[in-house]
Amino acid sequence: MDLSRLSPAPGSRRPRKRVGRGPGSGNGTTAGRGTKGHNSRSGGGVRPGFEGGQMPLHRRLPKRGFTNIFAKKIAIVNIRDLSGFESGSVVDEQALKEKGLVKGHIDGIKLLGQGDIDKPVTVKVTNISKTAREKIENAGGAVEVI
Repeated sequence: MDLSRLSPAPGSRRPRKRVGRGPGSGNGTTAGRGTKGHNSRSGGGVRPGFEGGQMPLHRRLPKRGFTNIFAKKIAIVNIRDLSGFESGSVVDEQALKEKGLVKGHIDGIKLLGQGDIDKPVTVKVTNISKTAREKIENAGGAVEVI
């Protein structure tokens, strides 16, 4: 196969329609827009979502849901994510941000018990699940809820 011999499939490419170039072209005078009416005028046409005066779909459908502007943003971290920390180290918000496990502005951290841990670490978090607490204490670590 030679790249210089590539060509589109026959009939897949058509020449551009040149409108408004006289009656011999078949698209003269009205330029294929028909006669009169909003769409035949320059600048004519309706905005997206306009349904000819009928109540548009986006206004017919009910509003759903609610966004609580006072909601606290709690970052979720699992036990398995703590494997990158050394034995005896302190795992707090700053340490988790340095490792890239927590990003951006957060209001707290919740530690969940998915995975296993074999090193004793001291964990300082806002919330912790019962299984996560058990796994850390069984590994010889400590939990501090701040």
